[in-house]
Order: sequence, then structure tokens, then C-alpha cells
Amino acid sequence: SRGPAGVPAMPRSRCPRPALPILRWLPRYSRAWLPLDLLAGLAVGLTTVPQALAYAELAGLPLQYGLYSSFMGCFVYCFLGTAKDVTLGPTAIMSLLVSSYAFHEPVYAVLLTFLSGCIQLAMGLLHFGFLLDFISCPVIKGFTSAASITISFNQIKNILGLQGIPRQFFLQVYETLRRIGETRAGDAVLGLTCLAALVGLRAMKSQLPQAAPAEPLAVRISYLIVWTSATARNALVVLFAGLVAYSFQVMGSQPFRLTGSIPQGLPAFRPPRFSLAAPNGTVPFQSMVEDMGVGLAVVPLMGLLETIAIAKAFASQNGYRIDPNQELLALGVANVLGSFVSSYPITGSFGRTAVNAQSGVCTPAGGLVTGALVLLSLAYLTSLFYYIPKAALAAVIISAVVPMFDAGIFRTLWRVKRLDLVPLCVTFLLCFWEVQYGIVAGVLVSGILLLYSIARPPIKVSEGAVLLVQPGSSLHFPAVEHLRDSVSSRALAASPPRSVILDCCHISSIDYTVVVGLAELLQELRRHGLSLAFCGLKDPVLQVLLSADLEGFQHFPSWEEA
Repeated sequence: SRGPAGVPAMPRSRCPRPALPILRWLPRYSRAWLPLDLLAGLAVGLTTVPQALAYAELAGLPLQYGLYSSFMGCFVYCFLGTAKDVTLGPTAIMSLLVSSYAFHEPVYAVLLTFLSGCIQLAMGLLHFGFLLDFISCPVIKGFTSAASITISFNQIKNILGLQGIPRQFFLQVYETLRRIGETRAGDAVLGLTCLAALVGLRAMKSQLPQAAPAEPLAVRISYLIVWTSATARNALVVLFAGLVAYSFQVMGSQPFRLTGSIPQGLPAFRPPRFSLAAPNGTVPFQSMVEDMGVGLAVVPLMGLLETIAIAKAFASQNGYRIDPNQELLALGVANVLGSFVSSYPITGSFGRTAVNAQSGVCTPAGGLVTGALVLLSLAYLTSLFYYIPKAALAAVIISAVVPMFDAGIFRTLWRVKRLDLVPLCVTFLLCFWEVQYGIVAGVLVSGILLLYSIARPPIKVSEGAVLLVQPGSSLHFPAVEHLRDSVSSRALAASPPRSVILDCCHISSIDYTVVVGLAELLQELRRHGLSLAFCGLKDPVLQVLLSADLEGFQHFPSWEEA
């Protein structure tokens, strides 16, 4: 197979795969991949730096923590990741969760990173990734759509230049509308201009035709300039806004609310703090864990969900496979090590992963360039970030999260399966109150619907000389009473009462409670002079029934022979 621009893709080997993912592609690294990896890493880095500052603001943390969270995942994933396109770092969803569970306190945020990483690491080692399968697509869509709205509205205050707006969504809406007359004209004009520019550049990139190698050099150079500008639109818009703010500062006036000072230099490498000094004493580790509460389940699970969903999507799109448990390990290690450099929880970023893929990345080595660019920004460029207007960062966040709102999912579910609208709407609505309530309620509703389908499987009954009963799925203990009632009521209500053939062709497994229920059904029918025969039994089911030594048990290969 061939990668971007005709470059050979990473070859598939028939030999046993090395345990460390980097050893699967590094020994075969081609010189032709290097310029594409460098270009992709640079493009992602130019997107990462402004987004990191914006997401730290969303998380309620000092802005340098966004940059602290943006490099360790790049380095770790290069060694442990199995998808060439995925980039790890702060995201809008994770920043929203951190703002809920870290209480705008960096010590809580870093400890949450460490504990989340430990949980993710344990899940990867124990192969518990299957637990994520219980979070259904309607729940995920409901959460991300609600998060898109809450995150976007959370940034309206920065677009309008308002201060002192509460973070709870409903209070936020009320206070913003009540104080809209206090809007600062400079922030509003700049914020809306940046937002329009980001939307325009995104649209330009989506409509940009591919330049063929046979095109004239001028056309190809023009394509490269436009593509680079559209890909690095966040960096360009933030740079433009910073220059405008600096110009006003030089002239002696400042109509914008600025980011302010950001400490220069790399974060110290040290373990997270397991206690917090407070004015009235010290908050011990146990109290910090209790304060974070359900966040210790929600944050690691949502991190895993985002990462694996993104990795699967891009792996499927680009024709390669990932190892979900290895992805869990990579994310867990990235968060554990990230906590030693003051990172808040990170996960896979859909937007930056898309930039990586569109840039033609060939291996995870592109992450090394992205991480290096973030480190250079921390070491030398933080003094320049002082002049970035908050309205520009708000525009970056809004343009990143608005595409997460999927209006079409409501129409799709109405057409495909209306019952799935229940967990979708429950999750969507409750997430406006509290994120954790929405996710937990959506998972519970999905679980109840799943259990109901197990407890009430479809049962097809055909009447003739005998009653042919065919369950539509496997039998588990919640369904046995339903089956007994259906069979006995139909068999005894017929005139005259009829014997029953139970067609088990769709039943692949049964449990002890089902065996007991079938034995009682046999006895009940025998008391009325009727028989119950089984047909189409699969070997595992037949072995269980033979081992139970049911009185009057008889079976046939097919119902025609019964």
C-alpha cells in the first residue's frame, strides 16, 4: 500500500510483533517519511500552542498549565501508541471535566491527572477496555453535543469582555443576558472578527481542491500557502490579535482584556502533591480524593473513550489496525508521567489528529516535533503571550467545539430506532445541569434498555398440530419467566391444548436459572398431558441440558423430525 503523496506506507510484517510499538515501525523507518512527519508535527504544533492556552482558560487554570499538558503525551505516544495519526493533549471535553472536578486549583488538577493515569494503566494491564463498550453511541453523542453548547456559551463572556460570570450553565446564561449591556466594544469586535476568520479559513480548507503534481509550480506553491494558512488558522488568528493588542498598547490605550503574564521556562519534574496547604490547615490526600468523587471515574473513562474512538476512526479510514489495550496503556503512562510535569488530564484530540492525518503523517514520530515546538514555546515565547486577547482565545475554543454538536443525530435516531432517543435526550439535558449526572444517567438508561431486551427476547410462535416456539436470541435468567409464561399460556389456551416444540437454533448459551425454568415448564406441561421437545440445539446448550438430566427431556436435530 502507499501513503500520502505516493510515499510507501508502513509495511505489515508477518513476524511476531514486538511488545513495544515503536519497534514495529522504527527499524523500517524510511527516509521518504521524514519530511512528511516533520511537516505534520509542525502543523499540529502550530495548532496545539494556541489551543493549549485557550483550553487552560476553559479548565479554570493558569494558562501555562495548558502548555505543561501538551508535550508529554506527544513523546509518550511516539513510543507506546499504535495509531500513526493520533495526538494526545488537552481537549475541550477534558478541560470542561477538569473545571468541574479540580475546582480551579492546579494541585487538584495535577493529582487528578496522576490518579486518572493509574486507573487507565490498570485497565490496560487488566484488559478492561471492554467496559467502554457499555457507553453507547447515543450517550456519547448526547454528551458531546451538550458539551459543545456549554463550552461555547462559557466563552461568550470572553467574547463580550464580561467578568464575574458564574460557571454553572443556567446561571451563566441568566447573568450573561442580564449584563449584556456591559459588553466591551473592543473585545466584542475583535472576538467576532477572529471567529469569522476561523470559520472562513476552515471553509476554505474544506473546499480547497488538491493540486496535482502536473500543475505549474506557481499553482502548487499557491496551494501550499493556502493550505498552510488554513491548517495553522488558530496560530495565525491569535498572532494577528496579539499584534493588534500590542499596537494599542504602544499607543497608550488597551480596549481588550489580555491574557497577562505567563511564567517562562519548563515545568519542574517532580511528583504530584498529595496534600494541599489551605488557610485553615492542610487538606489531606483522603479529603482531596473525596472532593474529586465521581470525577475519578468520569475523567479516566472519558479520556479512554475519546482516545480509542479517535484511534479507531482514523485507523479505519486509513486502512490499519490498532490495539485498544495498548492505547489504554499509552494514555495511562502519558497521564502518569504528565502529572510529574504539572499536566492536567489529557486524551486524544480529534481536531489535532485530523490536522495530523491531513498533513500526511507517516508514523507517530510526528509527535516528537509537536512536543519540541511546545517546549520551545515554554522556554522562549511565553513573554509574547502576554498580549494575546482573551477574546481571540475564546474564538479559538468556540470554532473548535461547534462542530462537535451533531444536530443530525436526533433525526437519524428517529428514523433508525426511536428508543435510542431516550438515553440521548437524558444525557443531553442532564449534562446542562452537571456533566457527571448526564453521563451516569445516560449509561443507566442505556443499561436498562439493554437489560429489558435481554429479559424480553422476541418469541415467534407458529400454530399447527403442535406449537412451534422460536426464541429470537440467547436465553438468560431474566428471560426464563417470560418464556415460560408465553409457552404455557399459548399451549394451554389452544383448543385442544397442544404439545410444544422449542426451536433453539438462535440460542447459543443458557445458564442454571434457565435450566431450572425449563425443568419446571416440562413438569407443568406433563401435568396437563402435554410434551415439550427441543430441536436445533447447539452443542454447548445440548451439553448443559444433558448434564442437568431433565426428566422427560427429548431433542431432535430439526423441528421437522420432532
